Amino acid sequence: MKTSIWLATMAVAAIAALAWFTKQPEIAQAEIATQPSVAQAQMTSQQNSAYTDNEFHSGEVGLSPSARAGREIWFKATAGNERFHTYTFQQRVGVLIDWFRVLRGDQREQRFQTWGLINDPGCCTPGSPNCPAKSREETYGFDWCPGDETLLKFVGKSGYRDPACDFKDAPAESADPKGHQDGREDACNLAFGTSTGALGFRKFPNPKFDPVAWKKLNGSLGTWEGYDRKISSDPKRNDAKLSRLSDGSIEPPFRIGMACGACHIAFNPAKPPTDSAHPKWENITGLVGNQYIRISEIIVSGMPSDTLEWQVFAHARPGTSDTSAIPTDQINNAGTINALINIAQRPVHDNTQVLRWRKAEVCPSGAKEHECWCEPNKPGKCWQRSLKTEAVHHILKGGEDSTGALGAIQRVYFNIGSCAEKCWLNHLTDLRQLDPAARNFGQTPFSIGQCRRECPNFRAIEDRLQDILAFFLSPESAAADLQAARANMHASKVAYGKDDLTADLEQEFGKGAVSRGRTVFAANCARCHSSSKAPAETVDFHALDPKTGLRADWLGSDALAPVSEIGTDRCRALHSNHMQGHVWEEFASENYYARPADPNIPEQNGGGRGYYRNISLLNVWAHAPFLHNNSVGPELCGISTGSYDFYRNSYVDASKPGYPMLSHDKSPVCWKYDPSVDGRFKLYVASMNDLLNPSQRAPKATKLDRDIVLDVGPRVWDGSEEKLIGFSVRIPAGSTAGKVGNFQHKAFIADLIAAKLHPQQLEKNYTTQFGAANAHQLVLAMQDTANAIVQDPGKLVDAIKSARARLPLLGEVYSSCNAEIENDGHRFGEDLSPSDKKALIAFLATL
Repeated sequence: MKTSIWLATMAVAAIAALAWFTKQPEIAQAEIATQPSVAQAQMTSQQNSAYTDNEFHSGEVGLSPSARAGREIWFKATAGNERFHTYTFQQRVGVLIDWFRVLRGDQREQRFQTWGLINDPGCCTPGSPNCPAKSREETYGFDWCPGDETLLKFVGKSGYRDPACDFKDAPAESADPKGHQDGREDACNLAFGTSTGALGFRKFPNPKFDPVAWKKLNGSLGTWEGYDRKISSDPKRNDAKLSRLSDGSIEPPFRIGMACGACHIAFNPAKPPTDSAHPKWENITGLVGNQYIRISEIIVSGMPSDTLEWQVFAHARPGTSDTSAIPTDQINNAGTINALINIAQRPVHDNTQVLRWRKAEVCPSGAKEHECWCEPNKPGKCWQRSLKTEAVHHILKGGEDSTGALGAIQRVYFNIGSCAEKCWLNHLTDLRQLDPAARNFGQTPFSIGQCRRECPNFRAIEDRLQDILAFFLSPESAAADLQAARANMHASKVAYGKDDLTADLEQEFGKGAVSRGRTVFAANCARCHSSSKAPAETVDFHALDPKTGLRADWLGSDALAPVSEIGTDRCRALHSNHMQGHVWEEFASENYYARPADPNIPEQNGGGRGYYRNISLLNVWAHAPFLHNNSVGPELCGISTGSYDFYRNSYVDASKPGYPMLSHDKSPVCWKYDPSVDGRFKLYVASMNDLLNPSQRAPKATKLDRDIVLDVGPRVWDGSEEKLIGFSVRIPAGSTAGKVGNFQHKAFIADLIAAKLHPQQLEKNYTTQFGAANAHQLVLAMQDTANAIVQDPGKLVDAIKSARARLPLLGEVYSSCNAEIENDGHRFGEDLSPSDKKALIAFLATL
């Protein structure tokens, strides 16, 4: 009996250390009207409005039919993920998104400075001149956007016909089997919806919406503020921590989905808008990557900032995204959003062993479903899985996506929620599941073949992947050189050519700086940051490829280097979702699995992990701050107003134990968002100085800026107040967010129990990995920790910290990544003379 109580106590206590502990309160059901109707004012017809989709389509000029189709899919297609972002993410992960807070129409003017979102030029604020919607009541508080004249009529009703049903397909690939040419999945399953007012974020009418209940809750159809209100105003009640966003009886008017472009659509560095709140389509490009977006804050926008979810989840810098945050591997590893530039010149890697599905006309006799499958009622449309040697790109920061560009594009749709319930959600880790024998204790690989059979949204995207790749290869991905950017600035005055750029740079960095910088680059940087096979001294890094008209040198080898060689924050390199046995297994090549472990880092790695790609330096002038996590260079802070101030000081004193945060008055000042040509260039220069002088960098480590209190155990109502039957665990402000998020609680729980019940077996397990002497000390430390927690469960965090202080090896055993300083490493170039550093900065600005 005592053992059972102890096991239960240990399990509950360890869960409290987890980064995702939430509770589901009992909520009274609100009255729901049975006959929903939408009260709307008469709208001006779209044809008579300045706000149409015509300008979006003007961006298709010069594109092939395939690239045109790919562009529209990239900007608009959600592949059915609106349900995921409205229900599934909240229910399965326990993190709430407040879409009104992010997308409310009355804050369109500050949307970029707040969230880093790009306003859709085709949308308008209700009531503004020529806007078809005259009040926010008509649009439920959102912008009015093209297509809303139809969509808004179906809020609270069924029967909406998605605009994707009218999508104009490009001619099929002539090399495809005829069944694939004639049997493409219905384009309706691309699921476009209409714009929310922020590019890449799409809305769909919710047929379950009840306007009567909504108006009762919010006081108006034009706001969602009541929906975000706390369920209880009594601070002693647990419901005071939760908003109506978690109330399943209240359905919002829209379901919100995301297109791939949500993170990649950005201002054109060579032609930015004069006003970030009012861009035109000529100021927007779909592939360069948005270095200002706060996607992490968007995903946790419905959580209070003093919750563990907010403090750990929203740690990423602007312009970075943790691509394994939802299919979590418990490694905080936010990385910069890939800039898709000059893709036609991007290096491929030969002799890659790729096991994947390929188009076929028929299946071999006797082939099983997991080897070959033909789509029902579509003769000649089959898919066969086989191993072949191919030349492929390496995608993601560590080259994980390595089965080809088409597969990498398809996986992005899974990463943003497409086909979640039908294909991959049940293959993820449930952070509350503590039984190693139960499903969702750890990740399992999801099957592409099964997803193809079960999810029409998958097939709709897959049948058009070649179109998206054609868009990637179109002029949309062409480099935006500084010379062209400054030429656009001078267009109304005088011509601005390459010689003018050189003269300006040499006035700032010294006579002959550009020429000298080229020599410095060839001798010190080109080994990693050039795609040319010729000796770097002979390469013209500005030369154009006669076939593509693009820069011949991609300015990056895209080859893999061990993270210990680069020396940067290694957490992203330890990303594990593509390993064998993990969720994205089928998107990695056999070569990926065969990579040797990096013996020079303390954490367990191997199986594909432990590497970074040597990235391209094309247009590096426009993509500061630097490194895979935007950590080198000034911190960006955007707006600083009340609850929309998302900047968190990450500067720490690395000379003191625990790396305490520096006070704001002792930290470098953060930089406001400035996407102008001059703003980007100034940020580039400051970031290059930071990069080339690592000893002068102010260390950065993201810390919790508030105490987090987790209640462990049920709450009961005693007739007068709510009481906790259990204990509370406090994670103090100043704890490193990465260490909290990287804590491997499941292994910790299992070993705590084993230390009490089976210490000899645990010591044997440790011996295999750490040697006999360390193994014995580890078992003793775990036993002491278990005893301390049993005596006072509320001291869980203190007990773990005490054990780690006594035996630092514990940190290596139960943390997926122990790195804390986020802007360390990449010390290449620090030994250059000051004049050579200036020359290098000048030359790189010309690339």
